[in-house]
Amino acid sequence: MEASKSNLLLKRAVNVKAIVTPRWKEETQQQLQAQINQIDGQIEQLDTQGQRAIADVRRQGHESINPMVAQQIGNIEAQVNQKKSEILDRRYQTLQQLQQAQLLEMDQEVYQGQIESFFRVETGDNLVNKMQVEILLKDGEIVEIRGDL
Repeated sequence: MEASKSNLLLKRAVNVKAIVTPRWKEETQQQLQAQINQIDGQIEQLDTQGQRAIADVRRQGHESINPMVAQQIGNIEAQVNQKKSEILDRRYQTLQQLQQAQLLEMDQEVYQGQIESFFRVETGDNLVNKMQVEILLKDGEIVEIRGDL
């Protein structure tokens, strides 16, 4: 019987980077603009829902007669404004990402995210080196795998 080395199958995070190309820039800008448009739609929807809720409360009771109506309207407005503020923060962050994408230079490498992969380690392997693997993409195609596989 053949002697086998001790080995282990582990999981690691693999960084994915992309090379900035005209195509990458265009696709990234389109995706970010689509996110901004979606966020704008959420703001519109929130405003409409808030107006409907206030109208419903007003129909149920008169503000001058019932002080609870004014309090309910105030609560609705506060909730709408809080949610709107959160959505506007996301919109602002997305706009910043769009501006940053426009300023990137061609052939620059940018971080895209992480994926997981499994790898085998054996006695004597350098675990730190095995954990530091990244994939470089150009227009979606893998052009380089960096690190100790």
